[in-house]
Amino acid sequence: MPSEFDLIYRYLASFGGGPSVVLGVGDDGAALRISPAHELIVSTDTMVEGRHFPINTLAEHIAYRAVAAAVSDLAAMAADPIGMTLALTVPHADELWMHGLSMGLASAVGDFSIPLVGGDLTRGPLCLSVTVMGECPAGQSLRRTGARVGDVLCVTGTLGDAAAGLMLIEGTSQLSVLPDIDTVDFLEQRFYRPSPRLEFCHWLRDNATSAIDISDGLLADITHIAQASGVGLVVDVESLPLSPALSSLSMLNSGKLALTGGDDYELAVTVAPGTILPEGLRRIGLVTEGEQVKCSGDIEGAGYDHFK
Repeated sequence: MPSEFDLIYRYLASFGGGPSVVLGVGDDGAALRISPAHELIVSTDTMVEGRHFPINTLAEHIAYRAVAAAVSDLAAMAADPIGMTLALTVPHADELWMHGLSMGLASAVGDFSIPLVGGDLTRGPLCLSVTVMGECPAGQSLRRTGARVGDVLCVTGTLGDAAAGLMLIEGTSQLSVLPDIDTVDFLEQRFYRPSPRLEFCHWLRDNATSAIDISDGLLADITHIAQASGVGLVVDVESLPLSPALSSLSMLNSGKLALTGGDDYELAVTVAPGTILPEGLRRIGLVTEGEQVKCSGDIEGAGYDHFK
């Protein structure tokens, strides 16, 4: 049976190259080079089997999803990725499973330009903790505290897809007619392979007043902006961006999924009124006085809570 270090060097040690990497896997710690006049942004995200992804999910999907979720936090702070570490707990040394994991890691490392520079491997219930590091020009990282009354609330991409995809994966959608294969594949991939919106980072630095990534559901996550900024938010449900795939599932409440479903890893941002929005960013509401989040329509539910 392979040892811990056999598995590390065989399946995890080859993803550590990058322009900011001075020292990667193989020592007591990694060394990263930060650009002059930049801040280091660090975030950690943990995923546990049966809680954040279904039991028996392919290892390739687990790895990609774990990295993408963590990188989304960098996008929300308008930081460019420079490196990550992975603390991996597995029930046993399954080389076939580790090979699948390494394939997912390779794909994520390439897609997000974020080398794997270190971590830990131990035995226990399946769990992945990814710590990502990014850099941002000093004083330009985005916070949740900058929203001001009169600002416009916007989101990237489309909402509700990942929640619908998870329902299809788990067989809980209760659809009387199974959608076509392209629809199923699109929605399931939106759950397994989120797309952290790094492409907006530079625009956000120049234009956004606050931002957060949408992991627990739009309503739950923008509540953090409202509380941190001391403002209220009003969401226009009719303006929520929905994909054709989600809209085609007529038996599902697409509006509720978009508001409370979670797992999309899109960005919710506020910008000053009159700001010209780039393609892919859509206005969905306004920043108001007070600290309440309101929306049009009869929508119940507040999003995902780890302890409920």
